[in-house]
Amino acid sequence: MLTANYIGDRTITVDEREPQALRPGEVRIAVAYVGICGTDLHVFHGDMDGRVTTPATIGHEMSGTIAELGPGVEGWAVGDPVTVMPLDWDGTCPACLAGNEHICQNLDFIGIDSPGALQESWNVPASTLVRLPDAVSLRDAALVEPVAVAVHDVRRSELAPGDKAVIIGAGPIGVLIATVAQAFGAEVVIAEIDPRRRAVAEEVGLRTLDPSAVDQVAWVEEWTGGAGADVVFEVSGAAAAVLGATALAKVRGTLVVVAIHSQPRPIDLHRLFWRELRILGARVYQRQDFERAIELVAGGAIPADRLITRVVPLPEVATAFADLEAGQAMKILVQVAR
Repeated sequence: MLTANYIGDRTITVDEREPQALRPGEVRIAVAYVGICGTDLHVFHGDMDGRVTTPATIGHEMSGTIAELGPGVEGWAVGDPVTVMPLDWDGTCPACLAGNEHICQNLDFIGIDSPGALQESWNVPASTLVRLPDAVSLRDAALVEPVAVAVHDVRRSELAPGDKAVIIGAGPIGVLIATVAQAFGAEVVIAEIDPRRRAVAEEVGLRTLDPSAVDQVAWVEEWTGGAGADVVFEVSGAAAAVLGATALAKVRGTLVVVAIHSQPRPIDLHRLFWRELRILGARVYQRQDFERAIELVAGGAIPADRLITRVVPLPEVATAFADLEAGQAMKILVQVAR
């Protein structure tokens, strides 16, 4: 079978490998599509070299069908369309015992800490499977995982219908957070300096502002009648965005940090104190987020055709990473099945 592997030094290779034997409780998935995301780019850039073991088969945004059941697996059948919630927790750490298994202190994020979906045949624990409805195409279903990220972020913020939210950054997750927030009944605006990303957001019906062209604090104040935003989502990963984010929030508003910041960032703690703001981290997702994400994709609330820039075959995966790194695409899917 073909596998794509990160071998270090910003290099992805495609190699032939023998499939692994199934262990008890596992299923073998014939992978159909895999989306490349910002976390994959962090791996590609070497930011996670202390965590991944090379050669590393990465990828966790995916869809496929069950090809084989391992010993002891029940409730599934060969041919079932599935996606995977790529989290494997130990069930024994303090976080798990407190009911927070998704952020287990010894979490195996499948596709980073263990082999991921950029391979034709992928073995995963049956417990990670999420069933897909027949009405959702396997291509669109590859977006379920990032939509689940957005659902979790919005739920974590406690955004309510009628609230106003500012999303900083119009990358794929920023656009999905804005789309999901609208589906939850909020009013949204995306702050983005890149005209190409603003254009994509506007094409899917989202309101945008350019912080390099307008005073974003004054703009948000006018939009909110002087109050400030109920929720601000920091999705850009930029130091300047973090520093300015607290100025956009209302009294007792919420700042949700979604982006992965690989180093400490300055933040305006005086504003945090003065307005009694709260700052929340939002990481990965829970099963209910996947289930809601599937509903949104199946119901057409997610503009898949606008978000998916193109689909490339597995042997061309290196070009997908290069194009995403250069900002030449919103979302690229890798068609793994031949």
